[in-house]
Amino acid sequence: MTAPEPAPREPLRIGNASGFYGDRADALTEMLTGGPLDVLTGDYLAELTMLILGRDRLKDPARGYARTFLRQLETGLGLARDRGVTLVTNAGGLNPAGLADAVRELSERVGVPARVAHVAGDDLLADRDWGEGVLTANAYLGGAGISACLRAGADVVVTGRVADASLVSGCAAAHFGWADDDWDRLAGAVVAGHVLECGTQATGGNYAFFVRDGIDVRHPGFPLAELAEDGSAVLTKHPGTGGAVTVGTVTAQLLYETAGPRYPGPDVTARLDSVRLSQAGTDRVRIEGVRGEPRPDSLKVGLTRLGGYRNEVTFVLTGLDVPAKADLVREQMEAALSRPGVRRPAQVDWSLARTDRADAAAEEEASALLRLVVRDPEESAVGRAVSGPAIELALASYPGFHVTAPPARGAPYGVFEAAYTEAESVPHVAVLPDGTRRDVSFPAAVPRRQPTGSPDDGPPTGSPDDASQPAPSTEEPPSEVPPPGAPSTRRAPLGLVAGARSGDKGGSANIGVWAYGADPDLYAWLRETLTTDRLRALLPEVRELSVTRHEFRNLAALNFVIDGILGDGVASQHRFDPQAKALGEWLRARHLDIPEVFLP
Repeated sequence: MTAPEPAPREPLRIGNASGFYGDRADALTEMLTGGPLDVLTGDYLAELTMLILGRDRLKDPARGYARTFLRQLETGLGLARDRGVTLVTNAGGLNPAGLADAVRELSERVGVPARVAHVAGDDLLADRDWGEGVLTANAYLGGAGISACLRAGADVVVTGRVADASLVSGCAAAHFGWADDDWDRLAGAVVAGHVLECGTQATGGNYAFFVRDGIDVRHPGFPLAELAEDGSAVLTKHPGTGGAVTVGTVTAQLLYETAGPRYPGPDVTARLDSVRLSQAGTDRVRIEGVRGEPRPDSLKVGLTRLGGYRNEVTFVLTGLDVPAKADLVREQMEAALSRPGVRRPAQVDWSLARTDRADAAAEEEASALLRLVVRDPEESAVGRAVSGPAIELALASYPGFHVTAPPARGAPYGVFEAAYTEAESVPHVAVLPDGTRRDVSFPAAVPRRQPTGSPDDGPPTGSPDDASQPAPSTEEPPSEVPPPGAPSTRRAPLGLVAGARSGDKGGSANIGVWAYGADPDLYAWLRETLTTDRLRALLPEVRELSVTRHEFRNLAALNFVIDGILGDGVASQHRFDPQAKALGEWLRARHLDIPEVFLP
């Protein structure tokens, strides 16, 4: 007699209470008191955060973790224990053991017993020679350490640098007992984790159509996922909280800081082109159909270092003759920076933002901004050597001379780089609540069960060797579109029919663009019209850069990856919008000839 199949386990209700170091402080309490949860995660780490924590560690080796998490636990720990909610966070940063000790001390002080575990092994700074000036070197670990800690009964799990989505996949694997090669299920958890990781960006925060869709985003609630045993999920939020969960808000977050159809990670390679979204009720979006492929054999390692020093002076040019005024002050400053006996900064960049308008009713609206940014390995070359000559021009330059800020010293800036190392060479250790250290490192030879399927019913295209490689561009040749002024089109902003979300990845950026309402006809037009050449024409700043386009038909979306637009990364403040957060909104503001049938 065949034994009956075991009943499927109840969905795992897993929420998020932090999308970055500095996110809403009361979010942890809001999530714990707003409705039932099994697990509450918090993502505190970003590329810039690791640099900040690295500088903290230089001042005090006992630091290096997100101290705001401890402040949140003052009341949050008791709430979590009362409600039976497990806390899992990467707030450990560069010192997960130190944060775990601090949580134990807090547990004793507030009288709330808690079994605390942590995950170690990601910090590779002393492991090898990463080059001169590297401040931090951390591998992006997967969820295996988190799973081991939870299976050992931990109430609080603290990690260092893990892949953001692994906070969710590690919890799901422990809860459902998934195997290491349950690729589709793991991929579903990774996609849910990617949606959760940036907090309120999944519930209407930073959403392109918040006005058109009437979403109240004054105080959006944080998201949670009801994750099923088969890897599917329903994204939602606690009842009565602000914002909204719609196919549009989830699409926007799915496209955030991604590249091609393959989304490689330390647990699995998720196929983003297999994701299917549907509205399953008010503030409920179902995610299903996610396919997974074997994880790469390499792990990403985030390296940060101090790149040198920078300074900035912004000259305000008001009224008439703006180009002549800009030429004058630029010539004066260039002469000052190149005078005998003065070392010219290694990098000098000028930009003129014509924010002025004719016959303006307000002085600010009549003004343009001329921005001077200098960088150099030595602070002395960018401090008073730059701001001093700028201020000396106050009575000897263009009429109406003034600057936006007083003279400043040079400030250090950072550089982020991505390296890769063999996964089997990276230690991955779960330090359990009783102090036992359990090695969960990536084995040298992982049995790789064939994925159960792949998008479009084709054979699996991923392999351990190519999963970390970007999928080829899916650029399409432009089709014939109606000429400007044709009766069927109207010149209008792209953003009337398409949403966008953009973000940073090292020195590159992405812009995800989707058709409003996932309209298939609108997507077909968008796919034909928004080629890489058209994108370069609309955004002149990227004209000379490498741009790759990827298609996500299930999401009615395109994703553009722009290499090098952010220079050495966010910490270097290479451009006016250093994290490329508004790059997508700039694209939406550009005008195209759009078929009137699509326009509101």
